[in-house]
Amino acid sequence: MAAVTLTIHATDGAARTGTLATRRGPVATPAFMPVGTAGSVKGLMPGEVRELGAEIVLANTYHLHVRPGEALVRQLGGLHAFSGWEGPILTDSGGYQVFSLARRRTIDDDGVTFLDHVEGSPRRLTPESSIAIQQALGSDVMMALDDCTGAPGEREAAARAMERTRRWLARNLAARTDPGAALFGIVQGGTFDDLREESLAATAAEGFDGVALGGVSVGEGRAEVRRIVATFGPRLPAGRPRYLMGMGRPEDLVEAVASGFDMFDCVLPTRHGRTAQLFTSRGLVNVRNARYRDEAGPADPECGCPVCRRFSLAYLRHLYTAGEMLGPRAGTVHNLWFYLDLMRRMREAIAAGSFAAFRAAVLARLDEGRDREEP
Repeated sequence: MAAVTLTIHATDGAARTGTLATRRGPVATPAFMPVGTAGSVKGLMPGEVRELGAEIVLANTYHLHVRPGEALVRQLGGLHAFSGWEGPILTDSGGYQVFSLARRRTIDDDGVTFLDHVEGSPRRLTPESSIAIQQALGSDVMMALDDCTGAPGEREAAARAMERTRRWLARNLAARTDPGAALFGIVQGGTFDDLREESLAATAAEGFDGVALGGVSVGEGRAEVRRIVATFGPRLPAGRPRYLMGMGRPEDLVEAVASGFDMFDCVLPTRHGRTAQLFTSRGLVNVRNARYRDEAGPADPECGCPVCRRFSLAYLRHLYTAGEMLGPRAGTVHNLWFYLDLMRRMREAIAAGSFAAFRAAVLARLDEGRDREEP
């Protein structure tokens, strides 16, 4: 029996809405997972994250392994008790950090050796150790260790990374000893459809609880990313959760839902919130811009978040320019609300059979807003 189940309630084209049942409660899909890399969505209390509409969050195996260490987390009751988040947690395997540590790691067919970013200590990560760390953390949805180190447009490198990911599939599955923890496989292959097809066939044939599309938005152009998403989203197994890893902007999420994806994560809403970049229905707003010095209205008149209900753009600008810690907190609250509310509205549109019209309207508004985005 699968550790998670996905029940589809409605479809509209390839878009679908449903419920992901986990051992720590249900998650409405399509779902956006706020990123709490080190066990914390930066600047927010767990209750605040829940009140914004999040039902599942993401934490990172590599970062928690390096600091404070999975043994301590397990000793203190697991990541849920340690962090105060009671809902489901998905943990990334550390594969992306392997990709990002290009100058500090050596990868081979058994795993990867790297120097951690905190102390420079040598570490070893294999499919078996990645799963062991995730289980020690108490993850509800674990990700298989993959190799996304190949340059996406270089066929030989992409083929090596895909083949290594394929060979690691069975090792990840064999390492799982917690039957209540779901395990998702990851499809790789760079920008090459035949490599992606091979990876998808191998991953779908294994007993994974869900399937993710990985290695996108790691250097490809935006048009190529969207082509890969549109091509392979509908081809992932329909009976299992489909997870698009690590992207993206609001328009990316809308297009990915249109391609049949169920789960998403991205650092953009929280990272941009900390740097005064607010996502709005009319595009991205740089709150530090001088034009907002005396702006009495909210960041987004159409937004119902606590920040837009209470604060003017002028006040938000003051907070950021004065270095007040409330500024990044407010920006994070607003951006997460925007993303989570977008997911809610997409679920409603799919259920109502009006997703195509919703998609067109949202994308048109965001395209208009892009003309006024500031760096």
